Amino acid sequence: MREMKYSASELMELENEFGAHNYHPLPVVLEKGEGVFVWDVDGKRYFDFLSAYSAVNQGHCHPRIINTLIEQAHKLTLTSRAFFNSKLGVYEKFVTEYFDYDKVLPMNTGAEAVETAIKLCRKWAYEKKGIEENMAQIVVCENNFHGRTTTIISFSVDPDAFTHYGPYTPGFIVIPYNDTQALEKVLREQPNIAGFLVEPIQGEAGAYVPDDGYLRKCYEICKQHGVLFIADEVQTGIARTGELLACDYEDVHPDILILGKALSGGVYPVSAVLSSNEIMNVFHPGQHGSTFGGNPLAAAVAISALEVVRDENLAKNAFYLGDIFRREMRRLCKKSNVASFVRGKGLLNALVINNKEQKNLAWDICLKLLENGLLAKPTHTNIIRFAPPLVITEAQLMECVKIIEKTLLEFE
Repeated sequence: MREMKYSASELMELENEFGAHNYHPLPVVLEKGEGVFVWDVDGKRYFDFLSAYSAVNQGHCHPRIINTLIEQAHKLTLTSRAFFNSKLGVYEKFVTEYFDYDKVLPMNTGAEAVETAIKLCRKWAYEKKGIEENMAQIVVCENNFHGRTTTIISFSVDPDAFTHYGPYTPGFIVIPYNDTQALEKVLREQPNIAGFLVEPIQGEAGAYVPDDGYLRKCYEICKQHGVLFIADEVQTGIARTGELLACDYEDVHPDILILGKALSGGVYPVSAVLSSNEIMNVFHPGQHGSTFGGNPLAAAVAISALEVVRDENLAKNAFYLGDIFRREMRRLCKKSNVASFVRGKGLLNALVINNKEQKNLAWDICLKLLENGLLAKPTHTNIIRFAPPLVITEAQLMECVKIIEKTLLEFE
């Protein structure tokens, strides 16, 4: 049967007619990707400056990861955890040694991993810390984004995320981000705190980087109060910020580490929760699981994805090029009425747009960037995230800076 050829407009209309309207994509239909580039159905090439929200740190369709995917897919893809398989134990040893943990619990998506971490923290609180059953609380931060499940949106402060999805899951206390005194106060006053769940950099909030020392101080406060420090590094981990983990900047080793996205290089849904024996051993057979979690295809792909990060020095590249990018963006901001300031770490950055005169200015700029050959997406109406694959070269980065500069000038 010959495949029907659709135009870009026809493909967008198919999604509009038959798909739920829970996303608002830029009007481009992508068909192919390689490294830092993607191509639309008409053959136009773009720089990808979103990287599937940092899932494609290793670049699109990295040949090493793809070859592993194909090789394993020809042998065995899924057994469920009813049986052992020849890849899972090898992956578990590899990933725990890679991040220096005792044990890993493999899942599929970032939200599943966050849910797993919440369950793990609560179970530890009841069985190890001695908190009364159903009384454990977890502290989270304002403007967090940890996923879309009912439990996770129960502690969101974004109306789009939580409105009309109640009743909500109890057991969470929301405090300001980047405020160690607020954390100290709530841990001192509330006796049933089990954990503190935090993003080292708030990605969805617009690459909001906390003050230097914030993570280290929070970690120390948690230690003082016998509370688990839980780091959601789904977006910030795997070299994105210029270190293997964003927590590494402050020498913080989370009690529970949550990973996803780039754990597979964007090739397959893979997430993970890592912790110590003392914490992870509260789980026993039948108490948590996933049909696809830990499948041999995911295990093989994740090993290759992490090897690419290590062997190609992607954290070092992200650190070096991130400094250059922010320097260039600061230069543009000095002479621009449109671009206010830039913030970020490594190659996770955000340009804050002055949209006082025009509410949808960031969206309009992204449309013009698309026209000029670069894909980025706005968040919170006035912020544009810039997060290219970590395999980008300095020459390619500077070409992108020129595209951004040219685009901004069109709005001055």
